[in-house]
Amino acid sequence: MTRNEGHREKLLEGAKRCLYEKGWARTTARDLVAASGTNLASIGYHFGSKEALLAEALFSAVGDLSARFDRNEAEAAAATDDVEATPPAVDQLQATWSGVIESFSTEHAVWVAGLEAFAQIEHLPDLRRQLSDLYEQMRTDLSDIARTADPTLDEPAVQAFGAFQLALLGGLTLQWLVDPERAPSSDDLVTGLRTTVDLVEKP
Repeated sequence: MTRNEGHREKLLEGAKRCLYEKGWARTTARDLVAASGTNLASIGYHFGSKEALLAEALFSAVGDLSARFDRNEAEAAAATDDVEATPPAVDQLQATWSGVIESFSTEHAVWVAGLEAFAQIEHLPDLRRQLSDLYEQMRTDLSDIARTADPTLDEPAVQAFGAFQLALLGGLTLQWLVDPERAPSSDDLVTGLRTTVDLVEKP
């Protein structure tokens, strides 16, 4: 690894620490330098700006969180008697939402930093594009629950399911950060979905 490559990695790791410890809004360029042991010029050389560095650090942290979700799901599947069995969609949803809600506590700083990043998108078009790509990946991942549960669903229905689940995620995140004591549980979300379907299907 060259000295420049080493600086890039140090900046990225330092930026992730800053996001966890100070959040997006309160992290300064000097904080990034202090956390990484590099210099101000390295930020511009490797990332172009403080915001671009923080964005990459945030997406790296989100990737770490997603990888932990995948490992937890794999461990849960391995613990079942029939690892080939596909759980019902409602069980998959409940497990997904339970994992997300747990992460609001264990990965609180990542969720807060993500919300702070959204406040920057009006002034940072590159960040908007990056967040748009992240949302598209999340929609796809959530759509897979419907695709796996019912292979006969057409693609528009599958995509609508993913978009709906992502909309729930946004609302759940805000509710939990504002008032975690009264935010819905995974059971509440599933019950709410069932009630919504019942109401819609009523003549």
